[in-house]
Amino acid sequence: MFQRIRTLLLPVFLLLTMNSMALAAMDSTALERIQSRGQLILGTSGNMPSMTQRGADGTLSGFDIDIARAMANLMEVELVINQLPFGDLIPAIEAGEVDVVISNMTITAQRNLRVAFVGPYLNSGKCVVSKDEELAQSHQASSAKLGNTKLAVLKGSTSEAIARQLFTGVTVVPLEDFSQAAQMIERDEIGGLLTDFPICKAMIMENPDADFVALFSLLTYEPIGIALPANDAQFINWTQNFLHRLEGTDNLQGLKEKWFGAALAQ
Repeated sequence: MFQRIRTLLLPVFLLLTMNSMALAAMDSTALERIQSRGQLILGTSGNMPSMTQRGADGTLSGFDIDIARAMANLMEVELVINQLPFGDLIPAIEAGEVDVVISNMTITAQRNLRVAFVGPYLNSGKCVVSKDEELAQSHQASSAKLGNTKLAVLKGSTSEAIARQLFTGVTVVPLEDFSQAAQMIERDEIGGLLTDFPICKAMIMENPDADFVALFSLLTYEPIGIALPANDAQFINWTQNFLHRLEGTDNLQGLKEKWFGAALAQ
């Protein structure tokens, strides 16, 4: 009889033990999990030159990657990069699939309802990459120069939201990749690309024979930040101190000059 009762209770005991282990894992802080596994898992889109980009050899590099690598070095752990579509980055933080997102992500009130932000580590604004200089100079939403233009944007980005809300008469074309946008502009399939200024500059540098033009716009203020899991005060505090250290030692300025040149590093 006792043996039968023990047999019946064993699955219940195992289930309770597994639930306790799961709860303990959930209660651990992000920094504890990172140090325990010896890895900092970065979420990034990998398609925003010079912020985050994949080279011909398959290696990811860029301003954001260097910041993440500096974080991992200070933690004395390995940097593991998880490349995801931009729209999947915040859900990946919420699901615990990545520890941090550094991917040219603008700090917005809507995103901040779901994740924490540290920064900004870079301030930017929107610009239009185009072969049409008049279109590139369209700095106001009411500008007649936009007309019935087809304007590409990165899917799920603030550029898409701005284009849909502010530019009347424009056909918004959401894309997953900036290289696709460059090809479509060159073939005159779209009028231009609305994106952040560092990416505009990188696109022009990467396509020197395409006759692209782009001018900085004051239409928006784009504070770029590091996204972290919500409700983890220690990890947020650590990242704030990390960023202050990076700024205070001029290493952040050095990275800006490395990837954007002196003109955009200020």
